[in-house]
Amino acid sequence: MSGYSNLYEVPGRRGVIRNRVLAAVITVVFGWLGYVVYARFDERDQWAAEKWQPLLRADVWTTFILPGLEGTLKAAGLGIVLAGAFGLVFATARMSEHAWIRVPAAAVVEFFRAVPLLLLIFCAFFGSFAITGTTVSPFAAVVLGLTLYNGSVIAETLRAGVNSLPKGQAEAAQALGMRRGQTMVLVLMPQAIVAMMPAIVSQFVVLLKDSALGFIVGYDELVDRGLNGIAANFSNVIPAALLVAAIFIAINTALDALAHWLRRRVSKGRKVTREPGEGTVVPPSAAVDNALAKQL
Repeated sequence: MSGYSNLYEVPGRRGVIRNRVLAAVITVVFGWLGYVVYARFDERDQWAAEKWQPLLRADVWTTFILPGLEGTLKAAGLGIVLAGAFGLVFATARMSEHAWIRVPAAAVVEFFRAVPLLLLIFCAFFGSFAITGTTVSPFAAVVLGLTLYNGSVIAETLRAGVNSLPKGQAEAAQALGMRRGQTMVLVLMPQAIVAMMPAIVSQFVVLLKDSALGFIVGYDELVDRGLNGIAANFSNVIPAALLVAAIFIAINTALDALAHWLRRRVSKGRKVTREPGEGTVVPPSAAVDNALAKQL
């Protein structure tokens, strides 16, 4: 019996027929939509070989694609690091027992989570001159916007992860004499990060795609280079857009695979923890308690 039978009832004869009819109808609808898209693009010669040949030229890659990809990866990479740090700090601050820390942290998180990212990048670039008298670079404006918005979302994700843990985790750590800060940093937050890893990686994927919004302040990234650079020179908007989309899909797939690999590594290490020389299997919660006890 398959695992799906635990969630859904096995369809009967009429159910099987209904599912097959629905699958056939959906296949026909999507096939028709695909044909319409193909025919429309074909009428505008977007599938012609001369539209695609520029994408195979080395000078096109060195002039447009690779510099744009470098800009995207630089902004997204630094944004991921800073947003992760922002999320950790403000998630911890939001759960502080001191109101003078918890309330301002909640205000900051809710504010930047509610403001559209495009507006944050715009304000960081054009508002910096009004505040400091100098205009920040487009790169700094994009990274700042990505950090504030995505860091606020990650902070709420981590807070939800900590709140989902059993209360016994915190009570056991406090019974060992740990302060609240030690309990959060050494016991609760590591478990919350592992538990919420899929949601955190999904937010990093969003961050990577949102780096394309840097075009509003003239930041040199992949979408701008692909559509305004390649398409403007070779009049091949659709092939250039499909190439840019394929590159983003490849990067996000690699990021997702890395996250799953890290999650499997961490989960595997926590399932079975053996004490050196004893050869006994210790439950995960007991292993955490033992590790904490050794640090005291």
